[in-house]
This record gives sequence, C-alpha cells and structure tokens, in this order.
Amino acid sequence: MEYRQLGKWGAKVSCLGLGSYLTIGMSCDEETSRAMIRAAYDAGINYFDTANAYNCGEAERVLGKILSDFPRSSLFVLTKVFAPMGEGPNDRGLSAKHIREQCDASLKRLQMDYVDVYMCHRPDPSVPLEETIRAMEDLARAGKIIYWGVSEWPATLMIEANALARELGARPIAVSQPRYNLLYRYPERVLFPTTAAQGIGNVVFSPLAHGMLTGKYKPGEPAPAGTRAADDRLNAVIMSMYWTEDNKRKAQEFAEIARDFGVNAAEMAIAWCLRNPNVSSVILGTRSVEQLQQNLRALSVKLTDDVVAHIETIFPPPPVAPTI
Repeated sequence: MEYRQLGKWGAKVSCLGLGSYLTIGMSCDEETSRAMIRAAYDAGINYFDTANAYNCGEAERVLGKILSDFPRSSLFVLTKVFAPMGEGPNDRGLSAKHIREQCDASLKRLQMDYVDVYMCHRPDPSVPLEETIRAMEDLARAGKIIYWGVSEWPATLMIEANALARELGARPIAVSQPRYNLLYRYPERVLFPTTAAQGIGNVVFSPLAHGMLTGKYKPGEPAPAGTRAADDRLNAVIMSMYWTEDNKRKAQEFAEIARDFGVNAAEMAIAWCLRNPNVSSVILGTRSVEQLQQNLRALSVKLTDDVVAHIETIFPPPPVAPTI
C-alpha cells in the first residue's frame, strides 16, 4: 500500500480508501461488511469513509462496530454532516447547532471519541461561512475532530472559507472530496489547481462512475440483473449522470484497451485516478471481498504514456467546469 499526505497536512492516508455509500450498512450484510473491512485493513487501507446520511446512520453504526476490532491509532476515519437527519427545521445543513449535534451522534454510532476528518457534505448558502468555520474550530478544540473538510464545494467557496478562517484564527480546510473519474474530469480545470495552491488534499469518490466504466453495461441493452444500475435503491446517480448510449459505447472501448493492457477496466480506471498528483486517496465502493481484491490490483497497474493518451482520446477533459 502507498500512503500519501493530505495536501500540506501531516496525516498520511492509504492511496485507496474504503467507502460505505450504498454498501456497508445497506446493500452489504454485516458478515460481508466485516470480511470486506478486514480484507481492506489487512491490505494496508487505513482510510475509511462514511457519512451520517448513509442509510440514516446505519453505515456509521456498522462501520464503527467492525472498526472497534482495530487499534484506533491505525485508522483514519472521515464522516460528514449536512444532509437531512430528521423532520425538524434544524435537522439539516451547516448551522453550528446541527454540526454540533450531528458530530456527537456520529461519534456515538462510530463508537469513537473523535474522527480524523469531519466534512461538510455539501455547501449551505443559508448559513454564514463564519458560523460553520467556528463550529468546526470548536469541535477541533474540544478534541472531537482533527481536520475538517468539504465535499463538492466550488473552488471559489473554498478560497473564501480559508481566507475567513485565517481572519478568525481558525484552522482552514484540510481535505476536499470531489467526484472524479474519466467521465467526470471537471476537477482538473479549477478545483485541483485551487486545492494545490491552498494546500488541501483530495480524497476522490466514484472512480468507476458508479460502475459505468467497468464495461458491464452494453449499448442497446438494459442493466443486467444484480448490478447497481438494475437496483432502484442504488441507481439514482448512475441513471441521472451516466446512463447514455454514448457512455456505454465509450466504456466498451475502454474495457478493450484494458484487456489489451492485461488488466480489467475497473483496475485501469482506478489506476488512472491515482496517476493524478492532486489525489491523496481514491475511495472504493465495493460490495464484496472479491470486488475489493480486484480494485486493490490497481495499485500494481502502471499506465504508460501511450495508453493514457489513447484513453484520453475517448474521455477528453471538459472544456469548462460546471457551476455548483
């Protein structure tokens, strides 16, 4: 396993992390989750990613129960706050009240005294940045979090937040979590240059575009039974963002390049993400030990310049970055 620094910050994370969105505490039973987490840990993964909103806290609960088997100092755990966790007017967002209450709830579910990163899951324009930054600083000073971060925040908002944090004498953003894969290369345009300048690390999610890049989905055909795209509980993102005949065609071409290179498409897609020097870790979303072991093989895939050039003729960088 390779370990990378979080931007300019001192902590080191495994370059592959294990996520829990739609998997641990949801589509994976506890036995499968335990075997997968143990296999990840034994392979050298120290970074485990979750959120309070994943299956209404069940991902945190199951992850925390299983991670309690390991020394806390050997783990790097990230959870998130923002999404609705109840019906009340204060049960969502990035207010100081919601952040404080949800941090305590997450720590209880995780069976931990602190988390390594507490992350703002999305921007909240209804709350002053000052309030959110002070809330994160208060949690850090209370020993409940070490670093704080943001997911899917635009670069301009991160710059503004860090400038304000300096004015307030508070710690700045340490970690960003953007979506990043061959079908979603927008972070390369503005976000990655910004995080590099600000010293922020990036832990990227969805390296396989919710499975679209694996080549399992064929043009002109419905999603095969048993796949994420065929499951209405799990397929909202792939259907809304990636499910086009053109993307299915591109994925078939990509899978052929991978076969010619002697690997599978999932390994190649993850290896492509790992090549980017702005990436601290790539979050894996596996549902079995077999999938995890397959994804881990990406560590040994060394893409050549000519293969990368071929891949990027199929998946060129976007001309402009999207607005959030």
